[in-house]
Amino acid sequence: MRKPLFLTLLIMLAMPSAALPATIAEPFKVGTFEIDGSPTVGIVLRDSLIVELDAANLALERNSAYPVIPLPADMLELISRYDYGLKRRLYEIVNHLVASNSLGNDRPDYVHDVGDLRTLPPIMYPGKILNAAVNFYSHVEEAGTEEERTEARRLRREQRGIPYLFIKPSRGAVVGNGDEIVIPYGRNRTDWEVELGAVIGKTAKYVSANDAEDYIFGYMVTLDISDRGGRPPGGARFTLDWFVGKGHDTFAPQGPWIVPKEFYGNPMKILRQTLKVGDEQMQEATAGDMIHSLWELVEYASSIITLYPGDVISNGTSGGVGMGTAVRGVQRFLQPGEVVEATIDGIGTLRMPVVAEEEPEGLTGAALPAVDTYRDPL
Repeated sequence: MRKPLFLTLLIMLAMPSAALPATIAEPFKVGTFEIDGSPTVGIVLRDSLIVELDAANLALERNSAYPVIPLPADMLELISRYDYGLKRRLYEIVNHLVASNSLGNDRPDYVHDVGDLRTLPPIMYPGKILNAAVNFYSHVEEAGTEEERTEARRLRREQRGIPYLFIKPSRGAVVGNGDEIVIPYGRNRTDWEVELGAVIGKTAKYVSANDAEDYIFGYMVTLDISDRGGRPPGGARFTLDWFVGKGHDTFAPQGPWIVPKEFYGNPMKILRQTLKVGDEQMQEATAGDMIHSLWELVEYASSIITLYPGDVISNGTSGGVGMGTAVRGVQRFLQPGEVVEATIDGIGTLRMPVVAEEEPEGLTGAALPAVDTYRDPL
């Protein structure tokens, strides 16, 4: 009898959870948190409680009604297996906690207050991060005059073309909620961009925009921190350097957690992303300002490279960045001691303090130079 039962369990785990319908007592999010010194996957409830996935699952499996299943080692594995058994198990854990009144004052020790834990980047680390460049009409020609902006946006509406994506570094650039954004030494034109990060849930190649949502696992808040200082003149005769502009350490904050898509809705209908520096709101936008939809970004990206579970596509940013003059009339960049708050309604807020990097020592002169060695002061 054991062999048929084992085979049945294997078949159940291999089936997409869509074939195993389950209701949910309340929506949840998922993230990675430092618990006992180690990155630990957690279920986020009510944006205030963190449930250790492993410990909660062990408690659930003490009831013989729930089969023993292997759990993911990290968020990448959770994303890969979510539609193959893990979705149902997470639903069962949440339902059990709610039904047993385990989220109140008398909580098990594997349920933590969010403020008691360090929040890490949800995915440690994405295989690749693809960001859309100039994908909001309000961000087109943002540093130009009003006439230049109007004409550039008119032309863009008439000639959308295909999307423009660039690769953002992952490990090193990716940091979590509350971590510091580090202004690189001598680089005094550090800018902000709030973006929606769509987390790929299934391997995707040549995916139609009409089917793209099926390949999404969920959504998180991302920041595309940018160095607007550019390259110094001389040497290689390139005018643009995306590595300098986008590739520094800490320049890809992500989090604070991921909302599975079934609990968020259609971002092309409900998206609202905002950003503040200190008490001053710098950006606010909805999906109606986007040039290419998120689904078109997935189609374009997957026509170039295969997307894998845990890869991230960010939708681009709107007007109101520091280098632009349309909103404030002058350029304005991040300063040490400031705090950036990036929010997407229905997902959460990244709150990132800003610090300056100390002067490095022992270099030979091949390092990226300070901006003020080749550009006039602001």
